[in-house]
Amino acid sequence: MRRVLLIGSGEVGAKHAEALMRTDGLGLVAVADPAPAVAPPAGVPLLERWADALSGFGPDVVVVATPPGVALDVARTAARGAATVLVEKPVTLDPAALAPSAEDARIFVAFQPHFAPGIAELLARRPAVRRAEVTLVCRRDRAYYRGWRTRYATAGGVLHQQAIHGLALALRLLPATAIASCTTDVHRVRQWAESEDRITATATFADGTVLTVDARVDSHEERRHEVTLHLDDGQRLRICGRNLEAGLGDSLAAPGDLQLRQAMYRALPTGGTSSPAHPSVFPLSELRRTLEVIDRVYRTARTVSEAGTAA
Repeated sequence: MRRVLLIGSGEVGAKHAEALMRTDGLGLVAVADPAPAVAPPAGVPLLERWADALSGFGPDVVVVATPPGVALDVARTAARGAATVLVEKPVTLDPAALAPSAEDARIFVAFQPHFAPGIAELLARRPAVRRAEVTLVCRRDRAYYRGWRTRYATAGGVLHQQAIHGLALALRLLPATAIASCTTDVHRVRQWAESEDRITATATFADGTVLTVDARVDSHEERRHEVTLHLDDGQRLRICGRNLEAGLGDSLAAPGDLQLRQAMYRALPTGGTSSPAHPSVFPLSELRRTLEVIDRVYRTARTVSEAGTAA
């Protein structure tokens, strides 16, 4: 039985707590949060200080579900104590903060949609991709924007918070070359937070491959988060779902969030293993490229004026 400590008990932390309690081979020994928005499961102790929880419980696995302002420091501290660490995206807003550090080999990023059907095989064979399209359509209502989420400096934008699952997957499959050019439009209509309601971008890389993004969080359309891959051989692959969960499989047979989280937990390396055996496990070191691309996209952005305001 692997002993798990959960740091952070907000909306996302509560989802982890529920899933961890229902995963064989894992035992949630404690939750740490100075101001929990959601109470821990019955019988699981709550500590105010995460440092005390780390030293007091000596967990095998630490799940970090805190805002990006503190997540990286928490994750690296936990990893220095020899735990395997799973940290929620975007981890940090600053790509430079992910300069290599020895403990990072024990830290992995929580992208549970990457465990959707067919994605592990796709990552293992790495087909030649010439164009990747990331699409996000969802609705974030006013209640979502509170506290740290209202400010770009503490939460980032739509690409950091919502579209990063698809972006990170697409960028793992595109060749790792520098961006040659980028054009971006941002739309701020509701103005409930400093971040945008919609962002569209096209990034062309030095080798000629292209990444396009169309992500919006102000839509009443059916929710979807998809990645379309155009391969060199002319084939097109679509990773589909409300949040990629159908993968390359049948949308009617797509696994639920609980199944995806359980698959992610079970795939984490054990003991002193420095590299994951499962291709869908996302190493922290690979997140730097994703954040660098996101940073470049936002730095080239122009704000598009729109008539009227959204309801």
